Amino acid sequence: MIILPQLPLYAIAIICGLLSFFVTRLLMPKIIRKLEEADIVGKDIHKSWKPVVAEMGGFGIIFGFVIGMFSGIYMHDLLAFPLVVVLVVILLVGMIGILDDLLALSSKSKFLLLFIAGLPLIWAAPPNVGLLYLITIPIALSIGANLTNMLAGLNGIESGLGVISMTSLTIACIILGKYDVTIISMSMLGALLAFLYFNRYPAKIFPGDTGTLIIGATIVCIAFIGRVKLIALIVLMPNIIDAALKFYSAGVMNRSQQKPTQLNDEGKLVRPDVGFKSLIRLTLRKPIAEKDAVKIIWAIGIIFGIIGILVALFMPGMLENQTLMNFLQIKEMFYHIG
Repeated sequence: MIILPQLPLYAIAIICGLLSFFVTRLLMPKIIRKLEEADIVGKDIHKSWKPVVAEMGGFGIIFGFVIGMFSGIYMHDLLAFPLVVVLVVILLVGMIGILDDLLALSSKSKFLLLFIAGLPLIWAAPPNVGLLYLITIPIALSIGANLTNMLAGLNGIESGLGVISMTSLTIACIILGKYDVTIISMSMLGALLAFLYFNRYPAKIFPGDTGTLIIGATIVCIAFIGRVKLIALIVLMPNIIDAALKFYSAGVMNRSQQKPTQLNDEGKLVRPDVGFKSLIRLTLRKPIAEKDAVKIIWAIGIIFGIIGILVALFMPGMLENQTLMNFLQIKEMFYHIG
């Protein structure tokens, strides 16, 4: 099964990332054309001319990710089990995204379905952990997938933040010597980079919930399998801040209750006079172009990505701190509750 035993794990991860990139890059034009022919399209409301754009572009991300992951499984069968578990979870989350795109699931239904999709990840948990820890895994996956689904709506914002998150996680995992999970992060990174070419301003395709949900789900899978939960939490901070602003200002909203960001006569984004708060709307203190708003959000993502990398760099030294060691001992006790 191991056809290239001389290759180190980081080399396998690079190969997986390249394969996922080229598969997604080659498939996206055909996927866009097929989605347009099937009338799976939507209006880009953040442009004055309201172009019609293909939706559910997450198909292309999933295709590339699957090829990258299968390549990693084939080249290193010792990691086959956790990689297959992650692959199953992401495919299940992708299926839920398809349902959500087509049927507009309620928040409760989506949370429950994502919880179920996260259950296979339990089989990749460390041995001898307690029931409480096991239950937190699918809960975290459901929350993480929803977080990357909420900070959305502008050309390239979701896929761009996904690229930033996966890049940061890959670098952090390399620093910590967790090369096995870089196969996961590189497979998703390659697919997202290829997709971003078509999703950036002016977008030719939107990811849909099919694409946005799997980004957060992948981050959570990396967090638990690689045991880099703190770093994953840091790189998700833009999404967490956005969700906190929305919940604080409007609670749990249905889509029909959401008022989109508006355009002024110059075609620039402006905040509505009333409505919920969000990270995007915080950037609109004055009217700005859509692509500039996206760049600001990307910059916020880069800042937190760098913080995550710095935490990975200083983590070995931090472990010598007695206060932190006491905290980690308490955390280890949590693993065995239940």
